[in-house]
Amino acid sequence: MDLKDKLISSFMAFENNVDVEHSVHDVRTAAMKNFESKGFPSKKEEEWKYTSLNSLQKTDFSIFPREENTLEYKDVKKYFIHEIDSYKIVFVDGIYSSYLSETTHDGVDICLMSAALTKPMYKQVIDVYFNKIASKDESLTSLNTAFSREGAYIYIPKNKMPKKPVEILHFATGNEASLLLQPRNLIVVEENAELQVIERHQSLTSNEVLTNSVTEIFAAKSAIVDYYKIQNDNATASLIDNTYIDQKDKSVVKIHSFCFGGKLTRNNLNFYQNGEYIDSTMKGVTILGEKQHVDHHTLVHHKQPNCESHQDYKGIYGENSTGVFNGKIIVDKIAQKTDAFQQNNNILISDKATINSKPQLEIFADDVKCSHGCTIGQLDEEALFYLQTRGIPEKEARALLMYAFANNVLASVRIPELKTRINKLIAKKLGVNLGFDL
Repeated sequence: MDLKDKLISSFMAFENNVDVEHSVHDVRTAAMKNFESKGFPSKKEEEWKYTSLNSLQKTDFSIFPREENTLEYKDVKKYFIHEIDSYKIVFVDGIYSSYLSETTHDGVDICLMSAALTKPMYKQVIDVYFNKIASKDESLTSLNTAFSREGAYIYIPKNKMPKKPVEILHFATGNEASLLLQPRNLIVVEENAELQVIERHQSLTSNEVLTNSVTEIFAAKSAIVDYYKIQNDNATASLIDNTYIDQKDKSVVKIHSFCFGGKLTRNNLNFYQNGEYIDSTMKGVTILGEKQHVDHHTLVHHKQPNCESHQDYKGIYGENSTGVFNGKIIVDKIAQKTDAFQQNNNILISDKATINSKPQLEIFADDVKCSHGCTIGQLDEEALFYLQTRGIPEKEARALLMYAFANNVLASVRIPELKTRINKLIAKKLGVNLGFDL
């Protein structure tokens, strides 16, 4: 039995453990029918031309963890941003860990999707927002929707701001030989409210893990959302991350993706600007080696006038690693005065590393300012020689140039402790002590 057939048969067992009378049941059923029809995406599809899921489909993943696992905080402390106080939503093998978590209902709701999908008090929000912007055509999003039960549920009412950032952490213990996880996050930030989120998926062993995650973010009028994704997993962990963002007038949403490890990482990031004077920002740093693969797919759909979007992705690829960047900007006819910027810069530090970059603009308005650019190259030999003439060894000189290349993406990170942590991760990935205080 291949993975697709196993998932289809497992859906019946899944339904036996959920409320089939809930309005979400029909959504799940329709999603499973869509996945059954489409199956896993293949390289024959333009959007998946450079990313193959064949090896993952041959793996006999466990769909449901067999038992709840407990972890001690000391065993996973290093994965938290423990320099700051934060709310924490922690999952171990897909199951919520109350021991490691700190949630709240004090003026805001920072809790679980399982509660939101079952308790009547949340039904109004679920009916309005759940699965409203997630793609109905993307088969892996449909697969997640079909099995949606657990993940983070965050609701920030009008004019509210949580006292501290939210950390969402998913740990895979390796208790299963291979495990498929499908977290579902719903984040609603109402008018003039603000939220900061740090998300991480982390495997704790060398056992194979596939995470198929979906996050829906709704930013109402004048809302501000900062979302940070730390992707630095083991070489046997794969992540398919589908994030959908709906923005209203004057809202500001920034998403930073830091991709430093994992067997295969696919980031599908989709912004829909449904209002005026919106600001959408996507930034990313990728540093890979070995046979690691990352695929950034971004979409910004400008639907109304007087809006901005900014994309800046930097990639450093070594050994046999491969990268993909496919960024699309759509400007509707009505979306006059749009200011859209997109840039993808890459450095190949190995003859065997590859990057496929495809920036795209589809502009149907005439009064706009839109630009896109892509560079693929190697380190500047003149700059490298200059540093060496100043007494810096070649290895450190190369690392310093790469650090400078990637570091400007961090300028917009608004949590100082997180910026420090990312700086340290970059230095570690480069493999040297850069000689200054991080």
